Amino acid sequence: MKSKMNAALRAMPLAAGSVMLAALSCAYAAQDNVGTLSNFKQTGNNVPAETVPQTGQTAEALRNNLKQIKLPPGFKIELYAVVPEARHMAIEPSTGVVFVGTRKSRVWQVTDRTHQRVASDVVQFASSVTFKVPNGVCFSPDGVLYVVEQNRVLGFPAAQFFGEGGPDVAAAVVVPQGKLIPTQFESFNHGARACRIGPDKKLYIALGQPWNVPSKDKLAELDKNGLAGIIRLDQDGKNREVYAHGVRNSVGLDFNPKDKTLWFTDNQVDGMGDDTPPGELNRATKAGENFGFPWYGGGKVRTADYKDATPPAGVVFPQVEMAAHAADLGMSFYTGKMFPEKYQGGIFDAEHGSWNRTKPVGARIMYTPVKDDGTAGPTEVFAEGWLTSTGEYMGRPVDVQQLQDGSLLVSDDYAGAIYRISYANGK
Repeated sequence: MKSKMNAALRAMPLAAGSVMLAALSCAYAAQDNVGTLSNFKQTGNNVPAETVPQTGQTAEALRNNLKQIKLPPGFKIELYAVVPEARHMAIEPSTGVVFVGTRKSRVWQVTDRTHQRVASDVVQFASSVTFKVPNGVCFSPDGVLYVVEQNRVLGFPAAQFFGEGGPDVAAAVVVPQGKLIPTQFESFNHGARACRIGPDKKLYIALGQPWNVPSKDKLAELDKNGLAGIIRLDQDGKNREVYAHGVRNSVGLDFNPKDKTLWFTDNQVDGMGDDTPPGELNRATKAGENFGFPWYGGGKVRTADYKDATPPAGVVFPQVEMAAHAADLGMSFYTGKMFPEKYQGGIFDAEHGSWNRTKPVGARIMYTPVKDDGTAGPTEVFAEGWLTSTGEYMGRPVDVQQLQDGSLLVSDDYAGAIYRISYANGK
């Protein structure tokens, strides 16, 4: 196994000049550690990684809250893990270890050691590395964990094994710090990335732009760098290109395993009213398509800033118009067999919930069937109850991912948890 991990690591580019980073100021300590880890050397960090208790009052309160969740007949929801600030998830293909990104500075490693479909332990992953908004996590089929930060991409081969050893892990720089987007576009707004490995084995990354609606003088540079879009690149960081244009802020994407098309959620323009414009679930059939932003704020609703500007030719409108301001984020195609046939081959996505609506909406899991011709059928609510009748959030779902047994994991950054949805009559 060691030779395979060495080969995987050698295939990734190291940051230029990493061997000299020890001489730099502490402001570059994170990059220094990555350079050290890239060479299978220890950083000297002896501080134990943070662990999260899986029993006690917090766990019991979360289980009690789940009694309010409504699901179709035959389904049940249970607490899988207590995970602070849990955002996007990546499930390691062979062991089922779940890696969880956050919008803060930590990535979590969640392990079910007895395969009873509940976490045995939750520990901070790669604590020798100082992450910045490591929201996007995804696995390659051959077991490399990619972590997409606000402005950097790192690769971790055999993360589930190295992560057991403590703060130091094998790591490599795929996109160096400050090179994912131009640094002048770094912002706390729309800085959480999402990623997937495509059927072409390339790494796809959704890059939100930092404004509600950008000014016209910013468009060319945003588009050139793939902001307000989705980029793809080789897994070693080379051959970067913009795959999809006109995407305001996508924080969820996946590929249809049947026809290999890319689907993604997109969050609409704020401040246009409670019920407009709609959120989006989109389908990209080829590279270079434009999905309408900022000429359109969501669906076919024009923005005030660009109402007199001519949109690009051939704008692709969404497959599904979702509830306005429900904030559809992470999504996954369901490829398992546990759920009834109705759900097989369809899309589950997480609605995070509104922040700027007179009456809140969202905080639920939606289901969209995909028809034989590859287009979307009618969307329906699958799981709800995190938003109470009095408008109080008990939780805010972020991402949905499928375990090997066909059950569904749901992350919740507000409650700090991961839930597992299973079907009682499933195999």
